[in-house]
Amino acid sequence: MKVYYGWVVVAAGALMGCVAIGTVFSLAVFLQPISDATGWSRTGISTAMTLDFLAMGVAAFGWGAVMDRYGPRIVVLAGAVLLGLGVALASRASSLLEFQLAYGIVVGVAAGAVFAPTIATVTGWFEKHRSLAVSLVSAGMGVAPLTISPFAAWLISSYDWRTAQITIAVLAWVLMIPTAFLVRSAPTAPANAAPAPGAVAPGEPGMTVGQALRSPQFVVLAATFFCCCAAHSGPIFHTVSYAMACGLSTMAAVTIYSVEGLAGLGGRLLFGVAGDKFGARQALVVGLMIQAIMAGAYYFTRQLGEFYAVAAIFGLAYGGVMPLYAVIAREYFPMRIMGTVFGAATMVSALGMALGPAVGGWIFDVTGGYGFLYIGSLGIGIGAAAIALVFPPIPSRHPAQPQPA
Repeated sequence: MKVYYGWVVVAAGALMGCVAIGTVFSLAVFLQPISDATGWSRTGISTAMTLDFLAMGVAAFGWGAVMDRYGPRIVVLAGAVLLGLGVALASRASSLLEFQLAYGIVVGVAAGAVFAPTIATVTGWFEKHRSLAVSLVSAGMGVAPLTISPFAAWLISSYDWRTAQITIAVLAWVLMIPTAFLVRSAPTAPANAAPAPGAVAPGEPGMTVGQALRSPQFVVLAATFFCCCAAHSGPIFHTVSYAMACGLSTMAAVTIYSVEGLAGLGGRLLFGVAGDKFGARQALVVGLMIQAIMAGAYYFTRQLGEFYAVAAIFGLAYGGVMPLYAVIAREYFPMRIMGTVFGAATMVSALGMALGPAVGGWIFDVTGGYGFLYIGSLGIGIGAAAIALVFPPIPSRHPAQPQPA
């Protein structure tokens, strides 16, 4: 039985996303060991994560434009090379500034070449099962807390943080560079092809990038994406440190992070199926409300069992909503500009992701705790759900790309 090549692209994107995003978020595990070993402040180290998200967002926009012109393979290959290089340079940093530039800029640019381009590419391979396919790619990224972070914690328990990071850099090269060659663009449909039965037709075929970025659809998409990421980035990044501040051991705290990731994996599959069945916009609103409530619930959490319960539901929600943005974007905009448009949306979302690590570190340094971080996340998360309620209707009068599911 011949396997539809779109599923190969899904598997490759999932693996590369797991390694790339897992490497970025493993900084949460390194936060205390680096601070203890170097004397650098948590705010300063967390700023590297903020730079990661900013660089990832700006790079995603640029990489998306490159992808639309030259295809996704060269983009993800460049990202694979840069990811290992950035972590290797960070492991040799002799000052906080060097560390911030290496881990914050180089690693961020590398991750930007993987996240948005692979997801945008997959949206072109599928019609009927688009939400599920995109969710499976995102699921690879969601597995990161179950793989790279525990691996980083094990390395730190046996070696110093510098040796641990250089090991992760080599692993990234070994896994990602060969996988990058499996990624390729979807076949282009003939201009006069009929739409697939039941398919939702995407945006104006002649729409330019400028028209897309000025459209109400993009404005609402980007605003929702921004607030969603601003709401969950702080709780995701600082959960390990918060649990340790509550008296839990490092390994126990990392298991909470892993529970979030495992739940996020389930959430991606659940919301992917729900998006195909009930519509991506409807599934997004529900997920955003759950995410907001559970982010606020961390404020009341102290014991390990409580952390597991909150992390499971929080991870289910934030993991589930993330792939839906690409699905909604594909419903609004034509595939030929999808890389640039979704890259632009990712750039805006990265600004939201950038707030959490730095603001959370600042709140801890000033107040000695994370309480205000979780209260703020609750409010911003409710705002994201409110914005998502005003998505414009999806256009349906133009033919869709007729790729099979």
